[in-house]
Amino acid sequence: MLYLDEFITIALVHLVAVASPGPDFAIVVRHSVAYGRRTAIVTSIGIGMAILLHVAYSLVGLSVVIATTPWLYNVISYLAAAYLVYLAIGALRSGPAKNPVTSTVAQVNADKMSDKKALWTGFLTNGLNPKATLFFLSLFTAIIDASTPFGVKLGYGLYLAVATGLWFCFLSYLLSTSKVAQLLGQKGYWLDRIMGVLLLGLAAKLVWV
Repeated sequence: MLYLDEFITIALVHLVAVASPGPDFAIVVRHSVAYGRRTAIVTSIGIGMAILLHVAYSLVGLSVVIATTPWLYNVISYLAAAYLVYLAIGALRSGPAKNPVTSTVAQVNADKMSDKKALWTGFLTNGLNPKATLFFLSLFTAIIDASTPFGVKLGYGLYLAVATGLWFCFLSYLLSTSKVAQLLGQKGYWLDRIMGVLLLGLAAKLVWV
């Protein structure tokens, strides 16, 4: 219980960060609408796994190196922006379902993305996000005390990964419930396109801000 206050602070900061619209949110919404619950949940698991990547390099101090090395940070930013543009193009090309009898876009497109691709999409979307690097840098330098044992820090990291994955799995489930799916109906591709525009905006922000 010695580190309970520190853990509560981390949990609250993480809750605000994970609930804020960003690349992870956009890609989970897009996959929920375009491919269905299973694909969105697998994507969410990939996002949670990517958190472990950020935790790993933060524990060994690499987040400081990345954040304080302009060219390295810029390279990551441009790679992330290029990947978001790639995802955005796919979203913007979404159109009406070919089968007018089917009630949801998710049902029509559910078999169009493999679990492996969904997992990698989630992992890369979060793993290449330099904003996540800055978040974990601030977390492991400003919030987590330097004297906190390595094992406790690792425990924090595991919590962040699991909590992130569960949050987006919940979002995936919520978006694919029958009532929400019926509400989206055959017009769900418009939400897909909106997510595409959001992804383009996030890519531009990475490059120019």
